Amino acid sequence: MKKTLVIIVFAVGLFACRKLDQPITREFTETAYWRDQQDALDALSACYEHLSKTDYFFGDEGLSDNAYVNGSGFLNVTAIANGGYDPSNARVADNWGYYFTTIRRCNILTGNIDKVPKLDSTLKHRITAEARFIRAYAYFQLATWYGDVPFFTNVLSIDESRTINRTPKNTIIQFVLSELNAIRADLPVNNYSGSSGYADKDKGRITRGAAIAFSARVHLYNGEWQAVVSDCELLINKTENGTYGLMDDYASIFTVGNEYNKEVVLDLQYGGGRTYDVQRAFMPQTVALLRSVLVPTQDLVDDYVMTNGKGIKEAGSGYNENDPYTNRDPRFNATILHHGSTVTDFNGAVQTILTQPGSNPATNTVDDQGASPTGYYFYKYYDRTSTNYQSGLNLILIRYADVLLMYAEAKNELAQLDANVWNNTIRALRVRAKFTDAGATEFNAALTQEQLRTVVRRERRAELAFEGLRVYDIRRWKIADQVLAKPVRGIKVTSGAFNRDPNGYIIVANRTFTNPKHYLWPVPTFERDQNKNLSQNQGW
Repeated sequence: MKKTLVIIVFAVGLFACRKLDQPITREFTETAYWRDQQDALDALSACYEHLSKTDYFFGDEGLSDNAYVNGSGFLNVTAIANGGYDPSNARVADNWGYYFTTIRRCNILTGNIDKVPKLDSTLKHRITAEARFIRAYAYFQLATWYGDVPFFTNVLSIDESRTINRTPKNTIIQFVLSELNAIRADLPVNNYSGSSGYADKDKGRITRGAAIAFSARVHLYNGEWQAVVSDCELLINKTENGTYGLMDDYASIFTVGNEYNKEVVLDLQYGGGRTYDVQRAFMPQTVALLRSVLVPTQDLVDDYVMTNGKGIKEAGSGYNENDPYTNRDPRFNATILHHGSTVTDFNGAVQTILTQPGSNPATNTVDDQGASPTGYYFYKYYDRTSTNYQSGLNLILIRYADVLLMYAEAKNELAQLDANVWNNTIRALRVRAKFTDAGATEFNAALTQEQLRTVVRRERRAELAFEGLRVYDIRRWKIADQVLAKPVRGIKVTSGAFNRDPNGYIIVANRTFTNPKHYLWPVPTFERDQNKNLSQNQGW
């Protein structure tokens, strides 16, 4: 681990007259710190600043079968997805250092907050709880990607950082779950009316609902189904731990105008002085004026069901390969741009996006080297209100729809997915998405547990596409060695010098995934050079 002395530089403020998305320029050393309440709040801001980042949020799609990154962008996730990487890979190394920096910031706060004189007890417990959540989130990320990792809750000296061993993954996961349970009572609920102490400047902070929902996610990834159910039932159709619900319109969730809506459980804060231009990598180049390098795959497109609820390969689905985008899951067009899609660009002009070879103009077609090589573009999280392509749109880490999907999956694994559970989860999501056919919305009691598993997993993929979660799902389901061992496919074409599969679909790249080696990332080379006590994962 990189253990140079940390001078805490706080780039975002949470309280006083600052909002979470507003940067500040004060610098603090440990000798001139912990003087008053504001110092403690600014220390917490430093922890929030390091919760996650856009390279991870968007780049994680490229680690899955949902998307492909054309080139070495997003810290070279393509090498990981293709199976051609080593312990020096940029994302592998960055991920380790980033989250251990997060942990250090949180440890500095929890280890020093008692020094602040006359700090209100309730505020102190709340600040500490939020820092403990962020630390737990960082440890969960590390354990998920690397398995066993060094574990500590104090600030390590340089000598300690060079000798510490790795702690078993299960020990760390149990710590994460224990923390998330312990901090719940000290966290406010998501009531922005002011009754819980919230105000506009406090939006985006960690709440009790976030701790519960994240606990459910950790249990989900650990296959602890009853625990998932117990956590989710604290939030579904209840208000004691926060008031959550589905928005009426799917596409509107991911817009600046609807930030902090009732579906958001936890999000990364942007806007004001903190922005990103990642949308320039996933929108058509006629819109964003840059190469389109983060693009959807044909496999993702194929997994969207028809409006009657049937998969495109099922008998009676009505799917027409020559008219592939008609009568598809309404969330498809809210997430992905395809040949013939229209989009309003930053200047307010409506563009028709053409992706088939030979189209005129050819700028967004698979013929153009700067266009999407798959013939598809992501549309979700496109923020046309941004100035100079710099978006301030918050990125949602957990939303209520995910809580419903976790609940449905856990109930099915317990053989308890009945009509009541279906109506509160899958049906609710599909009705919100504007499905109207009973074949899509009504519970089919004739389906087996295995068939329902397929439905739930497909629903999860469609609902949460381009939200960075698919890579975790294919790994915990142990299907990554299947779905990432296939070529990346693009649109079906009938002409042009393209590498195509037997059905005419463009083959963009080939991928490999070795089981069990690639289910865990290697410990980065730099870290093992600094600390000879760090062991390496199997196969690396």
